[in-house]
Amino acid sequence: MKKEVIICRCEEISEEEIVKVIKQGYTSLNEIKRLLRCGMGHCQGRSCLPVIARLICKYAHKSPSEIKFPTSRPPLKPIPLDVLAQYNKKS
Repeated sequence: MKKEVIICRCEEISEEEIVKVIKQGYTSLNEIKRLLRCGMGHCQGRSCLPVIARLICKYAHKSPSEIKFPTSRPPLKPIPLDVLAQYNKKS
């Protein structure tokens, strides 16, 4: 019995799902992120995007220099809502 390999743990996206969309012609991290939501979870892609980039290299026959990582947008790390709520009180 073959075990399913989860690449994006935050969004529970498997290697099989990622390889499937790469073989359909989606070969950029941004495209895969939009289709499958990889990199949109708690870790913001710190864990999964490098692995997905390697899968793109392997299955789309691209070199690592061709892979462009999505632009990070704040917050880079999760912020508790109570911290944001206190921000307006101090102003």
